Amino acid sequence: MEQRPIIALDFPNKEKTDQFLQHYKGERLFVKVGMELYYREGPALLTALKEQGHRIFLDLKLHDIPNTVYSAMKVIAGLGVDIVNVHAAGGRKMMEMGLKGLEEGTGNGQTRPQLIAVTQLTSTSEEQMQKEQLIERPLKDSVLHYATLAYEAGLDGVVCSALEAKEIRDTTSNQFLRVTPGIRMQGDTVHDQKRIVTPSEARKIGSSLIVIGRSITGAEDPYAAYKKAKLEWELEK
Repeated sequence: MEQRPIIALDFPNKEKTDQFLQHYKGERLFVKVGMELYYREGPALLTALKEQGHRIFLDLKLHDIPNTVYSAMKVIAGLGVDIVNVHAAGGRKMMEMGLKGLEEGTGNGQTRPQLIAVTQLTSTSEEQMQKEQLIERPLKDSVLHYATLAYEAGLDGVVCSALEAKEIRDTTSNQFLRVTPGIRMQGDTVHDQKRIVTPSEARKIGSSLIVIGRSITGAEDPYAAYKKAKLEWELEK
């Protein structure tokens, strides 16, 4: 299984992204491209990243009627990315149609992008979920329900907090990916995340892959910060 931490390229444009990647010249990374950067630069950025040898998690969190997600995933399948995602709240049918779109859009001899589903955002607190989403259950119950739904729909995994990763693994399977954002190095600023852990803690409690943003991209020495996070993550294998 892939071991490198995923670096969140939360930059406004390609210029800022290229400046950041200069710190890693010659090194192949696993990067996350989110809405801001993708909507600004489009597929050309993905092509450039793949030409540099990087793996890509395209984080667009699709959530729409099943046929729209199906059609969008047929297009995304041809972009050369490695992981894409949807919101589990869109329902089992939507997730199944998203997977079908990826399968049909993947060319002969190519590998289908892995499809994972967002359970609850790591910025969501239990109080907020209950008050604003009217889900009158513990947050962990909602996450496990969405994870089980994604598993039954045939998806490859979920996006979740590392705090829920072990129970999701135990409820589904060890091969079902638990991709966990909300990762911070010890002593870093929390910002808008509510449920956070360190790379070492994430591995110990069941994460398959971790996503790190500002702890690396905002560091004085981004390369050293990445190496530190990578070492901490891999030491717990």
